Amino acid sequence: MLALLKLLQSLAKTLHSDGTPGQIAGGLALGAALGLTPLMSMHNAIVLAALCMINVSFGAGLLGMALFTPIGFMLDPIFDRIGHWLLVDVAALRPLFAWIDASPVLAWSNLTNTVVLGSLVGWLVLFIPTFMAARIAVIRYRLSVGAWFMKTRIYHALAATKVFDVYSWFRP
Repeated sequence: MLALLKLLQSLAKTLHSDGTPGQIAGGLALGAALGLTPLMSMHNAIVLAALCMINVSFGAGLLGMALFTPIGFMLDPIFDRIGHWLLVDVAALRPLFAWIDASPVLAWSNLTNTVVLGSLVGWLVLFIPTFMAARIAVIRYRLSVGAWFMKTRIYHALAATKVFDVYSWFRP
């Protein structure tokens, strides 16, 4: 119950932040990588660094990770098939993966793992649709439901929690 409350609080805080719809959608789409792909991968360190350095919503990135983690677990069998197809069945890519596996730094990327490779490719394919859908959803939410929701008791209850108070100390 507490985790659901924190997720709803994070969602409300992100949707009502000063960030543009593009910044929120960018953070959500980058956070989807953290949820769809195995967490302890080199590319996720790059995605986390991008979340910190690019002008996107970090909160939306964490929210995207929370939303897409269960989806990632459900899609793991499909990601495994995609990765297996790319690693084994596409003969033209075999030299590339042999080179990646033999190079000292790129071998840590674990791209010769079928689930890692398949989930990374899946996230790359879904990045633009996720970004566009999130951007449209934020725009529509802010135009229709956002102003009304800020007047409800639910929003005031979420805003009154201790976590929101701590967040507001660091807010510019």
